[in-house]
Amino acid sequence: MIIYNVTINVQETIHDKWLKWMQEEHIPDMLATKKFTKALMTKVLVQEPMGGITYSVQYTTESKAMLEKYYEENAEELRSKSKAFDGKFVAFRTELEVITEQ
Repeated sequence: MIIYNVTINVQETIHDKWLKWMQEEHIPDMLATKKFTKALMTKVLVQEPMGGITYSVQYTTESKAMLEKYYEENAEELRSKSKAFDGKFVAFRTELEVITEQ
């Protein structure tokens, strides 16, 4: 199992609109690709020196191959839908392999 983790720091000026967009549009669109089985959105409680509000969204997928398929078929289109927030957020993406779950 692979977790595609996206950590996003969002400026407070767009926070409410961005959060609604994430919950009502972006995450459902990600799941609609059928490449991910679930999504977990969390708020990072550590204050960043640069300010803003930080979230982590973890999308679970069955394999690295399925994640690669997402990159090839969906990533560009779905990322382009965030243009309304350009320059107001920073995103860092990480791929994680689940070793054990207890």
